[in-house]
Amino acid sequence: MTLSYIPPNQFLTLRLRLRPTATSDAEAIFKTYATDSKVTRYLSWHPHTSLQDTLEFLARCDRARALGTDFAYVIEDREDGSILGMVEVRVQHHAVEYAYVLRRDKWGQGIMTEALSELADNALAHPAIWRVYALCDTENPASARVMMKAGMVHEGVRRRHAVYPNISPEPRDGLIYAKVR
Repeated sequence: MTLSYIPPNQFLTLRLRLRPTATSDAEAIFKTYATDSKVTRYLSWHPHTSLQDTLEFLARCDRARALGTDFAYVIEDREDGSILGMVEVRVQHHAVEYAYVLRRDKWGQGIMTEALSELADNALAHPAIWRVYALCDTENPASARVMMKAGMVHEGVRRRHAVYPNISPEPRDGLIYAKVR
């Protein structure tokens, strides 16, 4: 019998609520971080130039969720419901990969560490999951700190791992961090 991991529909932490993306999130995502060139610097996509870009992105998130392998969550402030960022949970057999983004005015407050810790603990509690991990560009120490604070251990450098089009059209090296059971 094969056990597969499907993350819960919602995660709650002390300060945060993580829930599936919705089309109604488009305007807030567009205004708070999707157009910010500093926020998107180390991401695999260019800053959005129109609300339509954000709507198309959210439609891709919905399609991936329906396939059952990638699960995008909006990160909300539990007090006021404002959108702080997003995290994507990518289920890969016995492992789960995370990718995340946080609006700039919330950097340095432990928000992403709180979200990532909750997600990782939930996945590793499932009998089918043995490894959780994330990657960041070698020149993105803030993201590396998030992973370390979430209990992940630096495993090495993946050479020519990903293209970050806001930096270069060529694949760049990435730092990989993981937590295993």
